[in-house]
Parts: sequence; C-alpha cells; structure tokens
Amino acid sequence: MNRVDGAGDRYVVGVDYGTLSGRALVVRVGDGAELGTAVHEYGDAVISTALPGGRQLPPDWALQNPEDYRDVLRYAVPAAVSAAGVDPAAVVGIGIDFTACTVLPTLADGTPLCETAELRDRPHAWVKLWKHHAAQPHADRINALAHERAEPWIGRYGGKISAEWQYAKGLQMLEEDPEVYHRAERFVEAADWIVWQLCGAETRNVCTAGYKGILQDGHYPSEGFLTALNPDFGDFVSKLDGPLLPLGARAGALTAQAAAWTGLPEGIAVAVGNVDAHVTAASAQAVQPGRLVAIMGTSTCHVVNGTDLAEVAGMCGVVDGGISPGAWGYEAGQSGVGDIFGWFVEQAAPAGVASHERLTELAADQPVGAHGLIALDWWNGNRSLLVNHDLSGMIVGMTLATRPQDIYRALLESTAYGTRMIIEAFVDAGVPVNDLVIAGGLTNNALLMQIYADVTRRPLNIIGSAQGPALGSAIHAAVAAGEYPSIHEASQAMGRVHEAVYRPDPDRARAYDALYAEYRTLHDHFGRGGNDVMLRLRAIRNAAVETAATRHETALEVVA
Repeated sequence: MNRVDGAGDRYVVGVDYGTLSGRALVVRVGDGAELGTAVHEYGDAVISTALPGGRQLPPDWALQNPEDYRDVLRYAVPAAVSAAGVDPAAVVGIGIDFTACTVLPTLADGTPLCETAELRDRPHAWVKLWKHHAAQPHADRINALAHERAEPWIGRYGGKISAEWQYAKGLQMLEEDPEVYHRAERFVEAADWIVWQLCGAETRNVCTAGYKGILQDGHYPSEGFLTALNPDFGDFVSKLDGPLLPLGARAGALTAQAAAWTGLPEGIAVAVGNVDAHVTAASAQAVQPGRLVAIMGTSTCHVVNGTDLAEVAGMCGVVDGGISPGAWGYEAGQSGVGDIFGWFVEQAAPAGVASHERLTELAADQPVGAHGLIALDWWNGNRSLLVNHDLSGMIVGMTLATRPQDIYRALLESTAYGTRMIIEAFVDAGVPVNDLVIAGGLTNNALLMQIYADVTRRPLNIIGSAQGPALGSAIHAAVAAGEYPSIHEASQAMGRVHEAVYRPDPDRARAYDALYAEYRTLHDHFGRGGNDVMLRLRAIRNAAVETAATRHETALEVVA
C-alpha cells in the first residue's frame, strides 16, 4: 500500500507563485482530486519602469513587491478552501512553488529591505524577479573568471551562469548600491522566503540552492573566487547559506500568524519550497528518468531526471535530487515562448486577426514551410543553450506577400526549434529524452502541440491538470505531512497524465528537419559569434534610454 494507513479524507493546499499572480489549489490526499482553486493578482505586478514611489528604473529591470506574495496567502488560500467546500480542519499540509530565480535581500529576521523606510526608494532593496536581466554584464564576468580559474562547478551549468541567478544579481547589488548589499544579512529565494513566512523558520531547498545558488557536492563557490570578482563579495555565501533540506521534507509547522492569514490550522506541515517547473514533474508523473517535462507559459522550462551525472553545454544546471530524490535533475529553458506569441498579437497583428484563436486557425491550413520564414525565438534573450539575455528576436524570409498568419506560425515553430536544440544537447551528452510531457497554459493550442511533436520527432503527453505547479506543490505537501513515504509514491497516486496525445507525422517531421537546419545556421551565426549585431544594438538602445532617463531626472530636479 503506497499511502500511509489512516489518512482518510484529508486535504493539502498547493500554492503556485507565478509572474503576475499566485494560485492556491485544494487537493484530496487520497487520489489527487482538485477540489477548489483561487487566484490573486499581484497589486504591483512586475515593476519594470519605476518603483511605486516614482523612482525611475534603468532598462532590463524587473522587480516585485513581497507584500503581494503575502496577499496570496491572505486571499487566494481562504478562497480556494471555500471553493472546495472542505473543512479547513481537514487540511494537513501546505506547499509552495515559485518562479525562479526570484530573490530578495532581507534582514536577519526575514524582513525585506524594501519594507524598511530608509531603503524603500532604493531599487536594489526590492525583490528581483526571474526576468530581471540587468545583471548580464556581471554574469559575463562570473563566467569569464570561472573558466579562467577552471572552477569545477562551471561545467555543471553548461559552461555559463545566467544573469537571472543569485550570484549575478548579488554582484550587481554590491557594485551599484553597496549600502543595500551590506545591509542585506540574508539573500533568499522567494520560495524559501515565503516558507519562512509560513513556518517562522529559515530553510533553503536543494532545488534553488543547486540550480540558482551554485551549490554542488555540498559546496558553494569559494571565497577566493568571489573576492577575485570583487574584494567585498567574499561574504556573499554567508548571505545564502542556511539549513538545507531535500524536496518533500517538512520545513516546519504553520505559525499562528500564517494560520490567521490562510484560515488553515496552526501546526500543519509546511513543505520545503520548490520551483514551479521542477515541482510539476510530480504532478505530471514524470519523476522517472527519460521523461522530459516542458512547462510552457510565458516562458518554458525543461526538466528531466537522469540516472547518471553528465555535463551538457548550455543547460541551466544539473543537481543531485534537484527534481526528486535519488536522481540527477537536469534543467534547461527558453526565456520567451507565450510572451513571443502575445507580443505579436498585441503589438504587430492587424485588426481583424489580432487574436491567438484566429491566427492559429489561419496558420493551421498551411503546409510545412509554405510561409518561407525562419524566426529566432530570442525576444526575451536566450536562456538555453546560449545563456545570453542580450540576444534578440529575428524573422528571416519576409516578402510583400507575407501575411500575419505566416509570421505567427513561424514564431510558433521557432520555439519548437529552440526546444529541439535543448533536447539534442541532452541526448548528445548522454541524457536520454524518450518522450515529452507538456504542462502549462499553452497545451490547449493543438496546432502548437502538433508542431512540437513533429519538430522534436517525439510523442507528446499532456499533463492531466491545468494547475501543474500547484498540484505538484500539493503533492510535496502530502509527503511533508507524512501521507506518503516519498515523492515517487505520491506522484503515482496524485499526479496524472494523458499519454501520447500527439504523435509526430513522418512527412511533416522530414519537412521540419530541413527548416530546423536553417534555424541552427542562424542560431549559431547570431548566437555564437558569427555576427554580434544583436549585442551592439542592445548596447546602443541601453545607452539611449539611460541618457533620456538622466535628462528626465535632471529636469525634475530643476523643477523641484
């Protein structure tokens, strides 16, 4: 028997913190039935142009307000329990996941620096969202020094550390606002911070510590490496280091304060935090090696378990137990997917066809290759395999005959090519990828799903839940509460997947092989040094924007 005897009708809550909102989901422990859900939109959403107080932000910044995260607990969790119609006393655990790397500086007690009166108007005191890309120059220095010193950990991250991760963001904070850096006694992933808010105990989960915090084989980067970057950066690990716990573990018990926020019983289990993509493997029944989960939304994250350690060029990382205990968890990703399609509909498609539904309908009638286009899917930079957020999008082949649906289909296809690049990198390095499970909001686009099956030449399975991350967090909460002995048993009982919903068509797959070869040519030319025009254009743009912002602030000072 998988489940611990005597569980009865008990329930767990999973809370999924996304880019714009947080979702709570009430799940029955016995079979994973989803009984009630609620969403709370963040009041400040993504802070990208100016702080709430009015201070202007430079290009490529993306901040958030931690109070929005608490509000998800105050509003979404009680609303989900009410919608489920269950007795809150029957809830035995709560688990959370977060977009990552989303990180914030705090005092020793967990108080965010942006919530101190004297630092509220300092941008570096706020939460840096995952898509804060202003630390790219700092990431470049980290990578160059790591290779120069032959640091043993750099290969575990495909040879490059991302601008999105903890070290680049921390180094940017030190060099642009040293006072905020030195006031920060802790630098903590939002996943661990919200768990801290729930149970009153600081913990660090192995997933974000490994993938975003460069923790490998029990060690962070050395003090010597950090001081070589900047003499004052040697204490950075002391801000990151904390009680490290495996996924599915119990971080602590729900405090009285958090019980008042959520309406849940004080003392129930709080699971260790997790990342939205990695936690979805449990809800997709994909914790076994060889089954890659692609969580497709505004961006895509690819996670797959492997039995052996391998170094994969351009991957986001490999972590022992990073997806589930007992396996090496591999991660890769694309910085823009749904956001790219949304950009075209909102900014470029003409009236009359400016909807995903209409464009998809028109694009579906085309034979493969009929539009004569190839696009590069770098509208928000490239996470894998190039790990460069200064890259930008491109469409090649447009003529006076090009129609909106042609461009839209080319954009859909470009993201599938990017995923194939990632899959081939894994396979070439000895990490099997047998099939794919697709999760996230884009699974309802049948054309997109079929394109992915044809381009990757692999069957596509579809997760059986519209709330994959929240269900995954609930599964981890059930393990933390002692309802199941491990994530594997809980996943089998509570997760669900529809097998082989989309299969590759041989003729279309062959046609896509030729287009994919052209994509690879463009990918390598513009992404691997053949022509750095994208980087030069980004630098020119940033300089122009910064000059305009400086003039604006000067004008305001004169008026004042």
